[in-house]
Amino acid sequence: MKIILASDHAAFNEKQELMKYLKDHHDLIDVGTNNSDSTHYPEWAKKLVEQVKSEKAVGILLCGSGIGVSMVANRFSGIRAALCRDEDDAKMSRLHNDANVLCLSGRKTSIDLIKKITDTFLSTSFEGGRHQDRVNQFNLLGE
Repeated sequence: MKIILASDHAAFNEKQELMKYLKDHHDLIDVGTNNSDSTHYPEWAKKLVEQVKSEKAVGILLCGSGIGVSMVANRFSGIRAALCRDEDDAKMSRLHNDANVLCLSGRKTSIDLIKKITDTFLSTSFEGGRHQDRVNQFNLLGE
């Protein structure tokens, strides 16, 4: 699976650790940031979204709280970014909402939980059915 990753400075270390964890089983593309120097999360969220859309891939965005990157990502049509705080959030975001970008908090979530949330997100498929109508409605909002 192709996965695009990005973070701001506040979650740079968590992104690096998550990439080490995922690298043997997935095709990873890191669009930044490349160090822990202070930076602006909208820049990295925008880069990730553009790459997710062009590659038709899944994205993982991290910032201090996860809130900022999720707000930015969801400004773009075709993106369904979900801020997930636990494995159930990750499961439901995929199962019912067909989320294509996982947003995580580097400051509020342990790396072990980040890995579990990511595994759940990546291994859960969209259920479709009645949920497809809702996703279709959601997608029309960005046009």
